Parts: sequence; C-alpha cells; structure tokens
Amino acid sequence: MPMNPTRKRRLTIVLAILAAAAIAAVLVVLALQNNMNYLLTPSQVQSGEAASYHTFRLGGMVKAGSIQRSGDSLKVTFTVVDAGGAMPVEYTGILPDLFRDNQSVIATGHMDGARFVATEVLAKHDETYMPKELKDAMAKAHEHKGIENRE
Repeated sequence: MPMNPTRKRRLTIVLAILAAAAIAAVLVVLALQNNMNYLLTPSQVQSGEAASYHTFRLGGMVKAGSIQRSGDSLKVTFTVVDAGGAMPVEYTGILPDLFRDNQSVIATGHMDGARFVATEVLAKHDETYMPKELKDAMAKAHEHKGIENRE
C-alpha cells in the first residue's frame, strides 16, 4: 500500500526534527564534559585518579617553605599538600594577594610529567577555611587510611 504524499511529508519532517534534537543533545553533553573541571587532592593525583583528565583542579594546602619565586619572571613554584601526599606546582602569573604558606589553595591546570602546571590559582584568607568541595575530596581520599576528618 503506497504512502499518501501528505503522510510522507509529515514523516520526513518528524524524522528531521528527531535527528536535529538528537544531534543537539549530543553536542550539549560533549560541551558540558569539556568544560568540567574535577577537584582532586595531591594523594588522589598520585594514586592515578587524574590520568583520565586533561584539565582538573588541584586542592590542598600550600606547604610551608615551598614557595620559590623566579627573580626574572612571574614564574612561581610551590608544593600543595594534603595529609597523604604532596604535588609540586608551577604557575606563571600574578598570585592572589592572600596566597602564602599553610593556606588553602585551589589551582586549575594540567599534569606535565610529575608536576602540576597551573593556569589559575585561588586562595582564601582564613587558614581555618576550606572549601566544602575540597574538604569532601580530602575526606574521601583519606577515609581508607583511617585519618579522622576534623570539622
């Protein structure tokens, strides 16, 4: 039984709309995945959890005495630590005014060998402050080691 030309046109339009909606949904999901930055602690990075991420956020505390500034450029190296690990960080740019030793810090960037190359560094002024995401990530990273989570 041949299809009526009106029904055929409607079916073609419906199929075209469904195909366009499917393509739009795929593009939205891909765009969201590319823009996500996962927050990891140094011990999580050292355990290999960062291997699948090109760009991610590294959170922890700046190790006391680890900040080294280049004399001829804006390059700064420092170490971010948590209770179970330490990660060397390299950053070129102007650091926040509140950046210093023993401070909570979140750096966005990528791994380059065994060091983290940051493109952005955020710091908080109160040494007792820790972002909720970072606190949760550090607690998760250490629950298997029996480290008590202090509020």
